[in-house]
Amino acid sequence: MENKGTPVNTGGVEAAAERKQRTGRITRNFFLHMHAPRVHIHAMKPSYTFGLGLITGFLFLIMLFTGVILMIYYTPSVESAYRSVKDIVYIVPGGRIIRNMHRWASQGMLIVVWLHLLRVFYTGSYLGNRSLNWVIGVVLMILILLSNFSGYLLPWDQLAYWAVTIGSNIAASARELTDLLGITVAFDPGGFLKKLLIGGETVGQPALSRFFAMHVIFLPLSMLVLMGVHFWRIRKDGGLSRPAVFAGEKGAENKLYAWPVLMWTELAILLGVVAVILFIALVADAPLLEEANPAFPENPAKSPWYFLGIQEMVSYSAFAGGLLVPLLYLVFLFSIPYRDREERYVGVWFSGAEGARVTGRSAVFALLLVIVQLFVMERFGWLRDWFPGISQWLVMLINPATITGLCFILVAEWIRRNHGSTRLAAMGLFTMSFVALVVFTVVGIWFRGPNWEFFWSVNQWPVQ
Repeated sequence: MENKGTPVNTGGVEAAAERKQRTGRITRNFFLHMHAPRVHIHAMKPSYTFGLGLITGFLFLIMLFTGVILMIYYTPSVESAYRSVKDIVYIVPGGRIIRNMHRWASQGMLIVVWLHLLRVFYTGSYLGNRSLNWVIGVVLMILILLSNFSGYLLPWDQLAYWAVTIGSNIAASARELTDLLGITVAFDPGGFLKKLLIGGETVGQPALSRFFAMHVIFLPLSMLVLMGVHFWRIRKDGGLSRPAVFAGEKGAENKLYAWPVLMWTELAILLGVVAVILFIALVADAPLLEEANPAFPENPAKSPWYFLGIQEMVSYSAFAGGLLVPLLYLVFLFSIPYRDREERYVGVWFSGAEGARVTGRSAVFALLLVIVQLFVMERFGWLRDWFPGISQWLVMLINPATITGLCFILVAEWIRRNHGSTRLAAMGLFTMSFVALVVFTVVGIWFRGPNWEFFWSVNQWPVQ
């Protein structure tokens, strides 16, 4: 019996005829044609990709399918939005499950796309001629964040209303700088961005209309196009990245046919993703609080969890935490493939043992630095507590967000000089930034209570 899961046999007339027949079958089928006729065995290793890119794509398809169903019953107006969501949950047959699947697929896609970004970075899969696809991937990550944020407001409950209010205030964080310069009246980029986002100074019908249009039209179409380009570039660039030892291989050596090996693998992953999302949807309901009421603010009012790291930094300085540090981080992400040209590390986890050590030490350093700063700030206060009359300029420029960022840059430069490697320097800076973001997010989720005060437990919150 033929073993279709073994590497391709290149010898003999019969084998050549079989290869031609299979290749023709693949190129004539739309779904198969999206793949190269053969895939390298290294790309099939579960421990290399974990299927994260495929999982992200399948979660997007679940979001599209469930989103179309939800859109049939949803009414995007402040008077009817909340009631239409309640109807979906309690009246429409299967509506609760569909809404839950939509919610958890969107949250899962956000987590998985971050894991995918980590995998691509730590395996050097942006090296070589893949720099453009890295940039497309970062743009896709931003669009997924915006998609989740735009969908957050649509239920029009208290959670959504005040989370988007906080998020829109973060968008206006440039006002701290323009206020200090005294030019806000003439030049207000923060206010412009906020009004562009929500249509005014407060969340209302213009904001709901904008968010609905972004969520169901602009963002899904943009993501669909970019995902198509992203997958096409993978094939155009020679398939998934692989170590230099395999880079020079031509022909069918160490390759498997896309059909049936790869296609059955993808089908199994799709069924697994659907099963997991359906199970979560059955046991955990998407949150729905009471209807939004601008007269009764939530305390603590928190942005969506994926922006809580930024909200934590904004509590130190609106401009530094809400604009300066996030903007520098995005510039760093986009610049990675153009600063790092050490192609010998492509396809190798952590670029070998030395890179693994740099990554581990960078993670420990970032963890200790951020925790020590948070401890000092919560235990002893910060500049305003020590010097009540201090200039707001110093408060804006010297705070945990800016100090953390500066320390990370200096450490990355030290790594570059000490090791003579831009790749290791990028790994150190990337790791430290990610660890800091995780710590800030964890603090915002679990340790911030009323008035954004630090509490070890919800049980310590004051009775209101």
